[in-house]
Amino acid sequence: MKTFRGFPDGKVHLVPIPAPFFSELLPEIDNLNELKVVLYFFWRLDHMEGTFRYLCQADFVEDELFMKALAAQPAQAETALDDGLERAVLHGALLKANLKADKGQQVFYFLNSPKGRSAVEAIRQGKWHPTGDTLQPVSLNQERPNIFRLYEENIGPLTPLIADTLRDAEKEYPVEWIEDAVRIAVKNNVRRWVYVEAILRSWKEEGRDEQNRREPQKDYRKYLEGEFSEFIKH
Repeated sequence: MKTFRGFPDGKVHLVPIPAPFFSELLPEIDNLNELKVVLYFFWRLDHMEGTFRYLCQADFVEDELFMKALAAQPAQAETALDDGLERAVLHGALLKANLKADKGQQVFYFLNSPKGRSAVEAIRQGKWHPTGDTLQPVSLNQERPNIFRLYEENIGPLTPLIADTLRDAEKEYPVEWIEDAVRIAVKNNVRRWVYVEAILRSWKEEGRDEQNRREPQKDYRKYLEGEFSEFIKH
């Protein structure tokens, strides 16, 4: 048996576990598979972002170190995983929800928390949808800001970093400015946010040229030259 050498010196990342786990849930757990699954679930959720966090069975299976902790042989490990997940759901530590996704019917596991319960209820009401993203196969249907649709339809795919940038831009510039700047970028075939942002920054610092706005062709030509040319060259 391999002996643990002890925890290292200095700062070590701590995984938050709710106190009721120790006072209410732990006394009810009498199976090692279940205990490992629940503790692993806390650890994985701590490394995730987003309002609604969940795991699929594949998330467990793809972690070779965790699966080896369940059993030496892959087939035995998957049996142990199924057993641990089933027990965790029966004891109420985890919530299980079925949803039709791109790969057929899929099972998703949520922590039995207020957000987890809300997510499962939303799935039952049909408010979740497949995303096509292997890292996040389903997502809650939410009303998306118009600026997001504007970006995706004219510039490119939306990423978390771009989404934050767009929210900041919406706070700093009038919506009609953003729409016009995107229109200029599309017309000049420079579908890059840095180009759109440069136009917005110019309008804020130097003032909006209303005359050019009334003459679109002149306006488009203006942003192909001078200080904006650096954003056009690749």
